[in-house]
Amino acid sequence: EMARDTAEAVRTLGLGRVSLFGVSQGGMIAMTMAAGDPEGIDRLVLGSTAARVSGGGERTVDVWIRLAREGKARELYLSFGEAVYPPAIFRRMRGMLADAALSVTEDELARFVTLARGMKGFDVTDALCGIACPTLVIGSADDRVLGADASAQLAKLLGGRPGNESFTYDGYGHAAYDTAPDYKDRMLRFLCPDQ
Repeated sequence: EMARDTAEAVRTLGLGRVSLFGVSQGGMIAMTMAAGDPEGIDRLVLGSTAARVSGGGERTVDVWIRLAREGKARELYLSFGEAVYPPAIFRRMRGMLADAALSVTEDELARFVTLARGMKGFDVTDALCGIACPTLVIGSADDRVLGADASAQLAKLLGGRPGNESFTYDGYGHAAYDTAPDYKDRMLRFLCPDQ
């Protein structure tokens, strides 16, 4: 549904062919869009994401859903931060995350549950053959949300098609998109190869 909604927004805005960047669940949305509309996507960047959520990824999401349903915003924020960020960064951000949780409403927790449930059972492995555009998969060997090999498996499933690239960080966690100093430059080089 999120992929359909986003595709509809792209059409409504009259954007034509677009380049997409999706990270984590956003990457799941982006690859679903690219598989469903191969002519509408020019280039695709998939960060810290997976073609299928199972095992450890589902267990992590289950914990977050339980905490949100129980109204435990502080515990949810801390669990999320600990899973997403490398230990040193999480230690620095722990207080900020706990403070941010103080402003979370019941409606926001309910929306979080809806979004998180969308990841459970997610599997587009059979649809990946529909992705025709050049794709960059960026992951992290220490991803504690979807698993250390989620991005590598995704890159392998997408195959060695011309224009496809993959890169794996180590030490930047699931949030490599926030923590790796060269992430944006790497993405820009892929999205704008002629510049």
